[in-house]
Amino acid sequence: MPLTERTQAPAEPARAWFTGPGFGPGPQPTGTEAAPTGPRLICFSYAGGTPSVYRDWPDLLGPGVTVVPVLLPGRGLRLGEAPYTDMAPLARDVTDALLAAGHVHDHYALFGHSMGALLAYEVACELRERGRPGPRHVFVSGSRAPHLYDGPDGQGLGDDDLRQLVHELGALGSGDEVGRFYLERRLPVLRADLTLCARYRWRPRRPLDCPMTAFSAAGDPIAPRAHVEAWRAYTSASLLHRRVPGGHFYLNGPARLPLLRELRAELTRTAPKEREPSWIC
Repeated sequence: MPLTERTQAPAEPARAWFTGPGFGPGPQPTGTEAAPTGPRLICFSYAGGTPSVYRDWPDLLGPGVTVVPVLLPGRGLRLGEAPYTDMAPLARDVTDALLAAGHVHDHYALFGHSMGALLAYEVACELRERGRPGPRHVFVSGSRAPHLYDGPDGQGLGDDDLRQLVHELGALGSGDEVGRFYLERRLPVLRADLTLCARYRWRPRRPLDCPMTAFSAAGDPIAPRAHVEAWRAYTSASLLHRRVPGGHFYLNGPARLPLLRELRAELTRTAPKEREPSWIC
């Protein structure tokens, strides 16, 4: 299946990046949105993924934390749009949308899993280059450090190769027919995302000045412990490296609970005290 590449900035309004079923109303036009009262967690999904992985995070993280999943072209309500195959224009356009929608304020953090971690880092750098307020914290999950990125170029993989890759990483159980149906629809965007990762070349820049937390799963072949530990060079503040059970897609199963506990603890550490969600007890 040929890969159609996006070659220019999208004409979609900012709200297109933050809409979808299950996520509540999109942001209001710039200048009319109420001032945020608590921490905001901006979330980026993995290659081929959709923001649906964060659908229940508002309830699980509890009151006081606003979850902002980012909807990239080629999936969900933007299924008809060409996905990006290069990081630089994607990071630029995501940053434009975040600023236009008013999601960058004095208490926000970035979270990304796998390819999403790489995008979160690049967006943080883009915001800094524009002189905008940086995130209070950057959370990276299931991702090796940027200078270690490599992997198969999606343009060189057939559909059967992509299916095998997803199977080997444990994204689908043996009886997950629903998941297989959705995978078939996502093959083009998965191919584009893998191409983006294969083309990525880290550009040396000074470290971020915010704290970071890196999560690695014990059984993740894509992000082994030493490669996740290498994120330490990307911040001049502290980096905590948390190990969690599971494989590369632990984010979709019960092993994500240690991650959510850590996220809530950090996000609410300097925010007004809120009642803990019941699952933490």
